[in-house]
Amino acid sequence: MTPTLRTCLALLAVGGLLTTLRAQDKPVAPATAAADPTAPKPLSVSVKRGLDYLVRQQDASGGWGQGGGWRVGQQGRVEGTELKDPPDVGNTSIAVLALVRAGNTPKSGAYAKEVARAADFICNHVQKSDDKSLYVSDIKGTQIQSKIGPYVDTFLASMVLAELKGKMADEKGDQMLLAALTKTVSKIEKNQQADGTFKGNEGWATVLSQGLANKGLNRAAQNGVTVQVASLNRIQSQVAGNYDAKTRDFKSASPANPPGDNYSNNKNARASGRAGSQPVPQMPTAPSDAGVPIYNASSNLTNAADVTNTLRLQEKMAKQILADKNASKEAKKIAEDTVLRCSEAEKLCEDATQAVLKRLDQPEFVQGFGSNGGEEFLSYMNISEALLLKGGADWKKWDKSMSESLTRIQDRDGSWSGHHCITGRTFCTATALLVLMADRAPVTATHKNEAASK
Repeated sequence: MTPTLRTCLALLAVGGLLTTLRAQDKPVAPATAAADPTAPKPLSVSVKRGLDYLVRQQDASGGWGQGGGWRVGQQGRVEGTELKDPPDVGNTSIAVLALVRAGNTPKSGAYAKEVARAADFICNHVQKSDDKSLYVSDIKGTQIQSKIGPYVDTFLASMVLAELKGKMADEKGDQMLLAALTKTVSKIEKNQQADGTFKGNEGWATVLSQGLANKGLNRAAQNGVTVQVASLNRIQSQVAGNYDAKTRDFKSASPANPPGDNYSNNKNARASGRAGSQPVPQMPTAPSDAGVPIYNASSNLTNAADVTNTLRLQEKMAKQILADKNASKEAKKIAEDTVLRCSEAEKLCEDATQAVLKRLDQPEFVQGFGSNGGEEFLSYMNISEALLLKGGADWKKWDKSMSESLTRIQDRDGSWSGHHCITGRTFCTATALLVLMADRAPVTATHKNEAASK
């Protein structure tokens, strides 16, 4: 095998390729110089208050619980002032992700110690988990698990571990985190089905956790972890299959009559945003959007952007191979296929972005379920990260609207709380902060420069 062909085949080992490109196209760091046109906004007072709230809630173990609300027990939904709220991987991961976006790592930033403790908490749970299942924790019954999927802890862990890769306080910490990230990615890949979904991913709005799984694999690949090409191809095919070119919108992910759905089939419950203390409904395995269009549209849109980001980095190496006169026909064919896939991903991302943009002026679409909950905040985060890639006036308009809206509804203690389904303050606060700091999401510097110039 010639060196050129080996280089080309390395294109299929996505993590290896992106490691090679990191020196050429580094993700934008939160602490970018002010002279840089892609520099993120300074942290607002509202963001600082939210970060301070999160840090105050961190458990001695390094983790976060859901921050109140309700949990699921053997008898169904359990509420009350004496509700047990042990730290779990899912809420810890989303809380740490907010701290990381604010410029903190285990070795730098105002909250470096808190991030380091949380990273240890997540890695220890992953290390103790088995190698085959999709679980990374034995903590069960949380709001986010029952509402958007039982494996959400794993998917969120893959995201934050990917963003922390190489940023631990010392080499030993980096090795520990890489081992946890590699294991988490492997667990996701082993359980990914041919259509990109996951068996047993049941809940009220599992399209949201499906989106997090897809995002986690792409973020891992973008940060130098080898992710199977087949896994990434399934994500691209899934997003493409979910988009209807005729209607120029995403197909609904909600079954016509979801069994036991206390929300979409109950007008009174839907109006109040509560399902009472009834047992958690048993939902279909396929991703569901619970009849709330923004959940489905935001998840697919952000995945279209994630796929585009990954393929744009692959495309760089592919174009180098195509320009190499000594490259073999086989090598050039692989490179040509990569460039084509990138072009297809970019077109789908642009079409999907335009489809969602048309709906952002519709209050009923943006309001989601009708009252704020963790699902809405997560959907806003997804849309923000996708529009960041597009840049320009549309991004600025949305970002301004979200910043004003979320600042207005922030609680006095600095937190955000939900009023239906996911009500826990940890998840709601962290996702709200991620919306407010969306301009710090890891879109590559080259593409942020392009967006900034629009």
